[in-house]
Amino acid sequence: MPKAAINPSTFQPLDSLNARLEDILEAAPKDNGTLDMIVMRPDHGERVVPNRFEVCAKEGLPGDHWKNGTGYALDDGTGDPDAQICIMMSGCIRAIAGERKYWPPAGDNFFIDMDLTPTNMPPGTAFAIGSAEFIVTKLPHNGCQSFIDRYGRDACLFVNTGVGKVHRLRGIYARVTKDGTVAVGDTVRKLA
Repeated sequence: MPKAAINPSTFQPLDSLNARLEDILEAAPKDNGTLDMIVMRPDHGERVVPNRFEVCAKEGLPGDHWKNGTGYALDDGTGDPDAQICIMMSGCIRAIAGERKYWPPAGDNFFIDMDLTPTNMPPGTAFAIGSAEFIVTKLPHNGCQSFIDRYGRDACLFVNTGVGKVHRLRGIYARVTKDGTVAVGDTVRKLA
């Protein structure tokens, strides 16, 4: 399995990231967004970047390491289903990492060009991508030491504190509610 590409020479300073905040938020569609990238994580640091993937309510992204309890875990040590799919706004990861080849190390499964702020996508929001359906869960998605190692301390501060935290720039968690196929380029649409 390929290791995630990291480019420490492009770590962005906090003031530069803060200067891009308004653009990140304003450019993101409120509905009818786009799935820009799918990332499956077989193990820590390993990334597979398919163009399409079958997701299911039981497994999330089958083969992804979330089931091993690497983030949120249940009492038995298995992954919390409310953390099946982690999602980040494309505009935010673009500001932090630059080129798409540097996005997968973030550790998110989906990078979506859509507004993921709590005002637009609060917990309980149902949405569809391709033929699959999902629901936003209430689990907080935070940057960690791995995020710092991959993008720098300032990037982690940007998403984990202040306005970045309020707007959930690190992203959201979701779980699959209807099995289906997702593909890069699919429309992300909120369900009534």
